[in-house]
Amino acid sequence: MGFNIVLIEPEIPMNTGNIGRLSLASGSVLHLVKPFGFELSDSRLKRAGLDYWQYISLKTYESIEEFLSINRGQKMVYLTSHAERDHYSIDYSDNMFFIFGKESVGLPKDIISVNKDQSFKIPIYSDHIRSLNLANAVSVVVYEGLRHL
Repeated sequence: MGFNIVLIEPEIPMNTGNIGRLSLASGSVLHLVKPFGFELSDSRLKRAGLDYWQYISLKTYESIEEFLSINRGQKMVYLTSHAERDHYSIDYSDNMFFIFGKESVGLPKDIISVNKDQSFKIPIYSDHIRSLNLANAVSVVVYEGLRHL
């Protein structure tokens, strides 16, 4: 049981480190799509991932196109604050791919428009913020998925 957590062009090493630790705790695979805003050898990434980083099931890709080509036909959902439906309505299944965009701008608009029916958001109940921290958002979706499974 587990999922595939996909970070498209992650920018903040501490977020990626925390998400790596979450992927290990949840039995999920972490997929990182370049370009990154840091090096995988970054000490901040390792510090956030603690001494677990060596055990994380990690796959890296040179581009979004490479990721989509290699994983064609997999069940994917796209997480974006621009979606109409919330993450509670995801039909969670084992090995599902959860696609998240970079911290500064989220997923590319062309990916969202092509995958509108598979796009979901985490509800936010305040007008004072645009989005959740990426590591928190991944946690919310992964553990809601585990609850469903």
